[in-house]
Amino acid sequence: MATDDDRVLARASWWGRPGAAEPVVLDFFDLDDTLELDVAVEIGERVLRAGLAAVVPAGSTPPEYGRYIPPNWREDGTARRVVESRMSVLERLGARPLVERLRLEWTPDAAVPASSGKLRFRPAKGRDELVALMEPVLEGTLDAHSQADLQTMSPAAVAAKHFDEEFAGFTSPHTWWQVAELCDGEPVGFVVPARNTYHAIIAYVGVLPAHRGNGYIDDLLAEGTRILAAENVPRIRASTDLGNVPMAQAFARAGYINFERAINMTW
Repeated sequence: MATDDDRVLARASWWGRPGAAEPVVLDFFDLDDTLELDVAVEIGERVLRAGLAAVVPAGSTPPEYGRYIPPNWREDGTARRVVESRMSVLERLGARPLVERLRLEWTPDAAVPASSGKLRFRPAKGRDELVALMEPVLEGTLDAHSQADLQTMSPAAVAAKHFDEEFAGFTSPHTWWQVAELCDGEPVGFVVPARNTYHAIIAYVGVLPAHRGNGYIDDLLAEGTRILAAENVPRIRASTDLGNVPMAQAFARAGYINFERAINMTW
């Protein structure tokens, strides 16, 4: 934190899992936006340099930075300065934008999306089945984080990492996780409805490459939404990359609205 007497000029906070040797994300980074832009950026750079030196082991890659931002931040001058000033500081320290994501929400005010009836659903059989289905789904993925992982890892390793670092931590019923099949039992894809620490969420939706282009994504999303809506949740959250237009369109058809965006930057 940088201060002038009792006035906070900049602050940064990293988050890590209990017992971890280093943080996994730069969780908060704020500047005093009443300062002149060049002054705020300089102070922010000094705070981040000091913080990185204190919390990230020498020789390690700094953790990813993420920030939630308004959906219209480019059109709002005040919001745009907030976003771009922070990004400018991060870029001075070598970080680069990875992705901009849409944060989406369904509420009971919207109708539960209807199923076409073309698919039948059953609970996933566990880790091995989901990882095996996720591996081919990664072919041609439009997800920036998955694309980045695939540059250094095999699809099987990326799928296993995703399960172990996210799905395995969900305490909501694993019977919610559904595999979609054709009438002959051939799998088409899967959907992972869950509850994280804060909300009911659609954690993952995937269609196998051989079955893309048939509209099955709508049925998968409808099934995941139906399962969570049956729990009388006040909202369902989801997210997708800005560049993943087909997925964003599927969420819109299912009644999800874009209430916020997120920026992620990496080193």
